[in-house]
Amino acid sequence: MLQIQTVHNKTIYTILFLVVVLNFCMHFSHFSDELIGTHVWRQAQTQSTIINFYEEDMNIFNPRANIKSANDGIQRMEFPLMQWLTAGLYHITGNQLTVTRYFMFLIGVIAMFGLFHLLLALFNKPILSLIGAWAFTFSPAFYYYTINPLPDNLALCCGIWGLALFFKYVHNQKTIVLIASGLLMSLSALCKLPFILYYIVPVIYFIQIIRKQGNTFITLKTALLQLSWSLLPLVWYAIVIPQWSDNPVLTGLFDSRVSVLKLLDYLQHNVFITTPDLLLNYGSVLFFIAGFYFLVKRKSYRDFRFIPILWLGIMVIAYYLFEIIPIGKIHDYYLFPFYPLLFILVAYGAYHIFYGSNKKLRIVSYVLLIVLPLTCFLRADTRWNKNNPGFNRDLLTFKTELRNAVPKNAVVVAGNDISKVIFLYYIDKKGYPFLNNLLTTNDLQGFVSAGAEYLYSDSPDIIEQQQLSPFIDSLIVTCGSVNVYKLKNPI
Repeated sequence: MLQIQTVHNKTIYTILFLVVVLNFCMHFSHFSDELIGTHVWRQAQTQSTIINFYEEDMNIFNPRANIKSANDGIQRMEFPLMQWLTAGLYHITGNQLTVTRYFMFLIGVIAMFGLFHLLLALFNKPILSLIGAWAFTFSPAFYYYTINPLPDNLALCCGIWGLALFFKYVHNQKTIVLIASGLLMSLSALCKLPFILYYIVPVIYFIQIIRKQGNTFITLKTALLQLSWSLLPLVWYAIVIPQWSDNPVLTGLFDSRVSVLKLLDYLQHNVFITTPDLLLNYGSVLFFIAGFYFLVKRKSYRDFRFIPILWLGIMVIAYYLFEIIPIGKIHDYYLFPFYPLLFILVAYGAYHIFYGSNKKLRIVSYVLLIVLPLTCFLRADTRWNKNNPGFNRDLLTFKTELRNAVPKNAVVVAGNDISKVIFLYYIDKKGYPFLNNLLTTNDLQGFVSAGAEYLYSDSPDIIEQQQLSPFIDSLIVTCGSVNVYKLKNPI
């Protein structure tokens, strides 16, 4: 019996390895791509921080953006662990975006194995766990972001493994496993604040233990081993959140500028489009619905293991409803905390379909499962579109010329750029962005006085403004729609 189980496990891990190989091959043509596509602004922001760690200062507490500011460009948001680790790799490999992409891919692979072990700890069914890992790998949103620089990737990976190790602890009661779970949940929340909600799982579990078994002191002592790790993200965000001026995530649902009708529009879009299309993959929708059905039919939600998961679902939904405005219709990566919950249901539903009595439904399910990589590829691969990169294509086409037009350390003014980060990233300069042709005389005077020497602009309207002409010394180069000017101080 042991031998059969060993062979079975080897087969399972062989299949998982083949999943990784398939995933790698599907991504292969994009590992060498520049930053383009959906949410390129957030990718550029993250990659800029990585580069600045590498080139300037490896102090993890001082992540720097390319935007010049009174605090020397230091911009503290999430704890920049992923960015810092990637910069550490750069000290071995040099500054290479490809290295970032490979590192992100590795994090994604580890997350996939984490989900497998989470499902295994919950259900103790290798086939069910394999199905969940397979379906998760080919979630279009996860597939797309797997090789793109986002802190959410590491947050999700640590969060999944934190849950997996916690439920492993539930089975084996090993203290070291509990401590490791707490540490990983802490790192997850540090990398992205919403993942602090994952701590609700151990909280509810230990409350159940106290109610069922008593031994309050011993239970609280054990709980403290894990929950004390939550102090790290709580302290970090208590320090940095007061620095987040005008950040919509702080006001969330209470942004009075958004109507109720708009909120309902966001809600229906995320429920009926984003979730089945990007988070699940349309091929997994049947399994997801089946998961709900069998969960209710078998009353599995009453199981000791599932009550903490149910509470996690409630908390994540509450998080979504509060942040529905900043999430809108576009910030799909804000929904990463849903991933374990979604694919627990997918795996649970698919398993019961496969071992159910409806033969026709089983055949349909086999087909859906097999085509998940194809449907994922067709949906997500179009996001890497060099003809429509998500910004002025001339920045991509003439990247080298624009970077070499002025000295590397020159301070510049750059725009139009509504993201405030993409233009500066592509020209590889520090400076002051502007947007929507909003470059006033006072702004430009302030930038020049602060050390700005050059102006990068893809806006003809800017140069045509007579009041700005005293600041223009000469035209240095024209690259497509982008002009580079030498600035002077007219005063």
